[in-house]
Amino acid sequence: MSRRTILATLVTSLLAVLAIAQEPKPDDQYKLGPDSQPQAGVPEGKVTEYEWNDSKVYPGTVRKYWVYVPAQYNPAKPAGLMVFQDGGGYVKRDGTWRVPVVFDNLIAKKEMPVTVGVFINPGDVPLKPGEPPRKRPDGRPAGPKNRSVEYDSLGGTYSRFLLEEILPEVAKTVKVTSDPAGRAIAGSSSGGICAFTVAWEHPEQFGKVVTWVGSFTNIRGGNAYPDMVRQAPKKAIRMFQQDGKNDIVNQFGSWPEANKAMAAALDEKGYDHKFVVGEGTHNPKHGASIFPDTMRWLWRDYPR
Repeated sequence: MSRRTILATLVTSLLAVLAIAQEPKPDDQYKLGPDSQPQAGVPEGKVTEYEWNDSKVYPGTVRKYWVYVPAQYNPAKPAGLMVFQDGGGYVKRDGTWRVPVVFDNLIAKKEMPVTVGVFINPGDVPLKPGEPPRKRPDGRPAGPKNRSVEYDSLGGTYSRFLLEEILPEVAKTVKVTSDPAGRAIAGSSSGGICAFTVAWEHPEQFGKVVTWVGSFTNIRGGNAYPDMVRQAPKKAIRMFQQDGKNDIVNQFGSWPEANKAMAAALDEKGYDHKFVVGEGTHNPKHGASIFPDTMRWLWRDYPR
């Protein structure tokens, strides 16, 4: 092969790689709107950071959590409540989700109730002296060690942690309603199935659920939920569900198919349910872009 032919082949390959790199990705279309940006004249709520290192439900774990209290909060009127799993990803005002900014804007416009946000990280296990930082198989830093145990497991253990440990701590500084219609729980991926599990186990505590790219797959048995929903009496749960057509397919199952199965079961049982399907992959861009409208739908008739 001549030098000219080799050079031409290399140029053609490089152009092909560049063309692929420049192709729009499914998630590029999803952008944050004005409700996710700070607005002039809108009162700003306060976010306070805490640590919880004395869990009896998950002994040996440590974690941070944050509490957002809106500027309109009045101790004489218990506020609504919304709990977020993987809380650190939601609580930043300049982050992907910007939940405090959205809450500020929608509460000011009376498009959602005065609502306290609780943002909880999954539990981690501290490194032992001399132990190197944990890494994933691809070399990236590992996430909190207890995340899958807490989030992907079915049953009531995480609910106990939330109801017996974290929320009583929150109640020491702020009053929230006991009305399940005024209490929501949300999460993405494994945090999404965790949110549903809490409401499923305790609909008398949480009447509203939001899941984004929820892991209703067989990581720890979550693929059983569609059948469980069909077989159980309908519960007082309103659910917003989002997924993307290009979500994960791996050894645990297909996220798009699992979410469709979950949505079908909820609809068949007559749940107050909305399922939004986009083009995205397994990331928060679509969910974050529609988060303000999700809140409007979720809280549309509360307080009654």
